[in-house]
Amino acid sequence: MMDDLLKRLGQAPPPAALGQIDDAIMAAWSAEQRDRATQARVLSAAALVALGLGIAGGSLSSAPAQASPALSPFASTALAPSNLLDPR
Repeated sequence: MMDDLLKRLGQAPPPAALGQIDDAIMAAWSAEQRDRATQARVLSAAALVALGLGIAGGSLSSAPAQASPALSPFASTALAPSNLLDPR
């Protein structure tokens, strides 16, 4: 049964719309290219805005940056439980 259907399909003439498929494919491809170009411009603009906000935010700080002391589980700190419970 399937073989008969495939034989008939192979003997049938191609659809008339098959000759116009190239135009549809090219139109869809160029629309996709335009969308990609638009997305690239929007992404670039967002990156520039983020970079500008980062530079502006960093330049507003008047105090110099200082590194905090390193946290170590073996170092005695003021927040250790023994210091909190026994305030000498």
